[in-house]
Amino acid sequence: MKLNYKKTFYVGLAFFIITIFWQTYDNIIAKIMIDKFGLNQTASGLVMALDNILALFMLPIFGAISDRSNHKKGRRTPFVIIGTIVAAFAFMSLSFMDNIQTSRIEQTEIIGLYENYKDNDERRLETFWADLLSDMQVERNVKLTNGDITQASYDRWEINIYDRIDSILTQSTTEELSVGDLAFLNDYYQTYLSSLAWEETAQSPFNFIVFVSVLLIALIAMSTFRSPAVSLMPDITIKPLRSKANAIINLMGAAAGTTSLILLTILGLDGRSYVHYTLAFIIVGLIMLIVLFIFLWKVKEPKLVQEKIEEDLRFDLAESEDELHDMHALPKDKRRSLILILASVFLWFMGYNAIISKVSDYVPHVLQVPSFTMPLLVANVTAIIAFIPIGIISTKIGRRKSILIGIVILTICFGAGSFVNEDTGWVMYIIFGLTGIGWATINVNSYPMVVELAKGSNVGKYTGYYYAFSMAAQILTPILSGVFMDYVFRTRLVLFPYAAIFVAASFITMFLTKHGDSDYVEKKGILESFDVDMD
Repeated sequence: MKLNYKKTFYVGLAFFIITIFWQTYDNIIAKIMIDKFGLNQTASGLVMALDNILALFMLPIFGAISDRSNHKKGRRTPFVIIGTIVAAFAFMSLSFMDNIQTSRIEQTEIIGLYENYKDNDERRLETFWADLLSDMQVERNVKLTNGDITQASYDRWEINIYDRIDSILTQSTTEELSVGDLAFLNDYYQTYLSSLAWEETAQSPFNFIVFVSVLLIALIAMSTFRSPAVSLMPDITIKPLRSKANAIINLMGAAAGTTSLILLTILGLDGRSYVHYTLAFIIVGLIMLIVLFIFLWKVKEPKLVQEKIEEDLRFDLAESEDELHDMHALPKDKRRSLILILASVFLWFMGYNAIISKVSDYVPHVLQVPSFTMPLLVANVTAIIAFIPIGIISTKIGRRKSILIGIVILTICFGAGSFVNEDTGWVMYIIFGLTGIGWATINVNSYPMVVELAKGSNVGKYTGYYYAFSMAAQILTPILSGVFMDYVFRTRLVLFPYAAIFVAASFITMFLTKHGDSDYVEKKGILESFDVDMD
């Protein structure tokens, strides 16, 4: 048995399209929502969860529909074509609304307030914040007097921003603020700037409505082809080689994520809050279309599927169509393992996606790291380096044990992130580098564990199960983490402890899992001693 790396690479182009969209989406949409439209963490989390709300029911449906498709181009390819084209053009269209909102923000006092705060070297001094607090109070009083804001809005600002900053300054015993105090002050001031942007949005919400509507079209289009695209790999790959193949697929995803992050960095869109994202939207949309063309040129799905069928027969891996089933028809022990695997998927996505959906806001606003893309870029590079070795190691020691190792790494990383502050912001590069390895270890093996329990032609249905649970987590976690930041702890600083707890919980469910490893696990070489019977 030998994996055809070239064939897997070209099939992975579909995943490249998916990932470059989502990486760009996660990095700039959250910032646009918070900085330019002025949504709080909870409301922005709700917008960021829209794609996952759609995916929760659309991915299983389109996975099952593609299973039954008999199009001449294959079961999956037509969905990739239509979904990519619609999503790419909708994504590029978002640049128009972003330009309008940015221009509106540039005509307000927000830019001046932000630049004065961001570029001032005296932010560590209590006197700086006392003066800033006084300026904020003057601005609020003027707007209240002019009728631009209500008394209720003024009172909320006074309770949630003014009183909290004043309390820190009152309790300070030295002229220079502690790093901990400064983190809270940065957080409160960014919340104040967001509230100013929301007031601008509320005066004329039409642009916001159009932005979200076009975004919704892009998200619907992406949801129609994600399950079919991901199902292509197991469609053309025999079961024993799927961890290695999934490593290549995830390598393509990491390459796409890296491309997006490099693009944002080169365009200078990674350090400031009120910038035009026009080029980012347009270039990413064009890349999606170009990669689609290469995919269609190189991937002839029916031919590749036939080659896989022949390999199944050669290695006696063929499955009878009579054996097709859904989750309920699995033997009790395997059904229990499938449920535990899916629960693990839910838990680690609760933790990981909370970080990913908020990091572009957290890193520059709390840690004052000049570029939010650099830690993510480090994570992508380490993942790219790790994917293939992880795929090889996983075939030796098994998927389950590999995932458990990845969970431990990820938990340690997020736990350590809880203690990083403005003075030690550089540590984030180390944390995210290890995060890339931990997440790669989980990602390479989790999807193959799910489809290992599927039978031939119903891979799309099991892909739907996988994405239903991951999407459910990604629906809930941006909102729930936002609630913790806005209403429970009232600070962004809860983000990393929140993520660490959920990832740690997934260790328990995965530890209890007994099925999902390949029956053809390689047991050779130095890592043989780590192997245990999974049945």
